[in-house]
Amino acid sequence: MGRLVVQEIVTADGFAADADGNFTFTQKVEGSVAEWDRHQFAWLDDVDAMVMGARTYELFNAFWPTPASATEMIADKLNALDRYVFSTTLRKAPWGSIGECRIESGDAIEAIRRIKRQTPGDVVVWGSLTLARSFLAGGEVDEVRLLVMPVALGAGRGFFPEGAQVLALRGTETLDSGLVELVYDVRRPAAG
Repeated sequence: MGRLVVQEIVTADGFAADADGNFTFTQKVEGSVAEWDRHQFAWLDDVDAMVMGARTYELFNAFWPTPASATEMIADKLNALDRYVFSTTLRKAPWGSIGECRIESGDAIEAIRRIKRQTPGDVVVWGSLTLARSFLAGGEVDEVRLLVMPVALGAGRGFFPEGAQVLALRGTETLDSGLVELVYDVRRPAAG
């Protein structure tokens, strides 16, 4: 059975998007991200599937299965993952010439439980703030990986749902351009 991992890029003050829901703060980081690329490349060995909301799917689909990603170190590994798009509006989700993504339009918690049961390795959520929030609130997330960028917005949008989330720090990694990855296990509340 797979584990569900939420990996988000966040600002130093904890926002995953600006107030309008955009991620342009990632473009403000100067310098190389080669260490981050190598780090992601190694981590993807443990990942077998990715899940996305419709907006993240549109952003990813415009780049990853296209020739524009050919020079990206992680492109082949990312494109080889099983892909699930959670959407109530999309009927098809092509992934370039690689094939279709599976559409999940029913109950998101039931769907992610099924996907985790069917997947031997990790299942990752990238971006997809609403979906990540739903999975956290539903108690389905096993690990949170935050890539903290050396940028502060002062306001924006987070992805943690209301209420306390208890996290256990498992590791940190300082990478190029002032990036810091924080890896947390998500603690489940004790059954009462």
